[in-house]
Amino acid sequence: MVHFPGFGLTFPIQPIAFRWFGVDIYFYAICIVVAILMAMVCMYRSKEKFGIKIDFLSETLMLAIIVGFIGARIYYVAFNFENYEKSMWRIFFIRDGGLAIYGGLLAGCFVILKRCQKYKVDVLDFLDYVTPFIALGQAIGRWGNFFNQEAYGTQTTNIFRMGIHTIEGYQEVHPAFLYESVATFLIFCVLRVLQKHRGFRGEIVALYLLFYSCIRMLIEGIRMDSLMLYQFRISQILSGAIFVFSGIMLLKKRMIYTFNRLKSSKLQKKVYKKPL
Repeated sequence: MVHFPGFGLTFPIQPIAFRWFGVDIYFYAICIVVAILMAMVCMYRSKEKFGIKIDFLSETLMLAIIVGFIGARIYYVAFNFENYEKSMWRIFFIRDGGLAIYGGLLAGCFVILKRCQKYKVDVLDFLDYVTPFIALGQAIGRWGNFFNQEAYGTQTTNIFRMGIHTIEGYQEVHPAFLYESVATFLIFCVLRVLQKHRGFRGEIVALYLLFYSCIRMLIEGIRMDSLMLYQFRISQILSGAIFVFSGIMLLKKRMIYTFNRLKSSKLQKKVYKKPL
């Protein structure tokens, strides 16, 4: 049972949705599949393709998704290895949860970069096209954490608090998964609007990195299941580095873009028609 006392809501949830030919199908897996499908459908319907061909997009994304899942699992296991070293076979039980979004993003971006280099496609155009829909997929996929009753935060009394039953008894905690789901959906909405008015290559992906890393740093500070490196939260360190990198990239690109526009404007003012 999961409760939201501030709103008087109770959900009798369980991680397993149904059994199919003797195999348990988890809500976590369903959320991930729905997230991918919704993101890809919206992506294909988008008009802002920046010259990216659908065939290249489809092949690249399929590879990026497969490698991304592997990367997300490797990242999670690497920083949570003590839970797997005594039963290594559990590494392959992805249905039980245990994917790290940064691992998936890094692995997926590596595939995209290599494919774009091979077929001489501008990687920034590609990333500007697909990035808003990655945020949409994250917003939907985070609900898998809800059904697994994971990715929650410290105890709180705020109106959004979530009541869960743990081995330590009943606790009311921050629904960190919900915060991130709402935040990434808002990022999706903002980026879709800005996508229509892109000023320069790389603007959309840089904004995504800036927004998401900032949000992730804040949310990671209250989570109870953060991946740790000694006394440091891995995602906070990585988010901080990405925030600085994307901020510098945006500032530099924006200054160049503004300078070029001013220069172009001055040149146009100098152009005049000769008298007849």
